Amino acid sequence: MLELHATTVLSVRCGAWVAMGSDGQVTMGKETIVKHDAKKVRKLNQHKVLVGFAGATADAFTLFDEFEALLTTYQSNVYKASVELVKKWRTDKMLRHLDAMLAVANSKCSLLISGLGDVIEASNGILAIGSGGMYARAAAEALVKHSQLNPVEIVRESLNIAAGICIYTNNNITIEELKD
Repeated sequence: MLELHATTVLSVRCGAWVAMGSDGQVTMGKETIVKHDAKKVRKLNQHKVLVGFAGATADAFTLFDEFEALLTTYQSNVYKASVELVKKWRTDKMLRHLDAMLAVANSKCSLLISGLGDVIEASNGILAIGSGGMYARAAAEALVKHSQLNPVEIVRESLNIAAGICIYTNNNITIEELKD
């Protein structure tokens, strides 16, 4: 996987209820914080798909646009759009140089998408990317197993835990959810 610094994105699913959140910190290099309140999670496809990114911002926005167009082409089929995005990402002369990862979720699935050719479904409903992702994921796994919190609460608490550990993660948290 790509080694990305500067963000934390976490998605937690409980059945058809899925929450995805991120911190708001943007860094330049390894020593400068340039923004505290970035929005790294978006709703696409008429608010039916959540997408979060880690990596270079302009690259992520390019991938958001490509992914949204593929969702339209493949009639909201997240699996098909994800596989087609990765194929294009790896073979297109310009796209293959993009430095980002995406976390994607709808009411049925949660996927990690990378430029290395990965389309990985979360096996336990928890998906994390970015430099603080593994801290947030560990916290989320413990909270899912040992609490009665809902996905939104788990995402918030887990991101706050990651912010206390990862220097590239802050407590300015944005959370989006899909609930059937």
